[in-house]
Amino acid sequence: MDKKVADPDLLKMFSFGVFTKLEGAVTAGMIHLGDRLGLYTALSQADNGYTSQQLADATQLHERWVREWLHNQVAGRILQSDNLSDEHPVFYMTPEAIAVLATPQHPAYGMGMFHRLPQTMNALNEMPNSFKTGLGHDYDSHGPEGAVGIEKSFEPWNQNFFLPVVLPALEGVVSKLTEGAKVADIGCGAGGLGLLLAQSYPNSTVTGYDISRFALERANERLGESGLTNVRFVDPRTESIEDDNSLDLVCTFDCIHDMTHPTEMMRTIRRALKDDGTWLLVDIKAHDSLELNVTKNPMASLLYGISVLSCMSSAMSAPDGEGLGTLGLSGERAEQMARDAGFTRFRRLDVDHSVNAFYEVRP
Repeated sequence: MDKKVADPDLLKMFSFGVFTKLEGAVTAGMIHLGDRLGLYTALSQADNGYTSQQLADATQLHERWVREWLHNQVAGRILQSDNLSDEHPVFYMTPEAIAVLATPQHPAYGMGMFHRLPQTMNALNEMPNSFKTGLGHDYDSHGPEGAVGIEKSFEPWNQNFFLPVVLPALEGVVSKLTEGAKVADIGCGAGGLGLLLAQSYPNSTVTGYDISRFALERANERLGESGLTNVRFVDPRTESIEDDNSLDLVCTFDCIHDMTHPTEMMRTIRRALKDDGTWLLVDIKAHDSLELNVTKNPMASLLYGISVLSCMSSAMSAPDGEGLGTLGLSGERAEQMARDAGFTRFRRLDVDHSVNAFYEVRP
């Protein structure tokens, strides 16, 4: 086969595949606008759907722009219409669409990544320099909307399942929390998990740690609104994580793979925990090889791309960053790193999650 001469039929298929990726990117931008402008919320509340004019009236937006957005959404199979041949089609959302696009309390709510999409894609402007120098950018490079996007990505599931499903799967942890435990939430982000633990277990104390000033600002804002006194949020660079084996529980949700020095963090967690303490490690489901990730995970291309723009960029934001990246912490690798850090017990929990794996790690 002459590699310099393209097969006409294969060329058409390849070109179609490439532009399908572009279609997805552009439609993702339209999903961001639908969320930001309240279009999904308004449409979800319409009993019988809306025409473009009715949706424009409900959202106080310009009908012509709303109409073009609706056309993208129905062409992209995001919204539905049973009468596209009509002069004024009626558009509506299925119950599944309402759950994913317009119900922040639903565990399937998916607007987090779309919320921060402009900030994530803006990282493309910085990437050429990163590829040359090797140096990435931390999460604060995405601004305050980046922190809100992370909050909206993970908290709906946590609010629904953390207390009834995850905590009972950990050996002896619920009883310790009930009696009064000392807890650290490392990589606490906007503070949702810490606030949930503090509210649910008033005898326990929780400290959330994060290096993002935007996340800490959001966490402390929410703390002030909550009135809770048994939780606080701090930057570990100004107040170090305990190293006196005093903690009963350490939680790390979707953050170890983002850290510049995850190996040292695991050692820090071991020094912080009591000998009978528990580390709840939650991280992205990953396999040990490129082949397995590509063949077993239909979202692998998305996750590798997000890694370049966000996760690995954060993990490479220091000159000596280890650079795990989004799919860099498989269960096997996590266990080996944990054992090297001084832990002796490592168990994957039977928790069903579309993206994350849950591990109980013990000294």
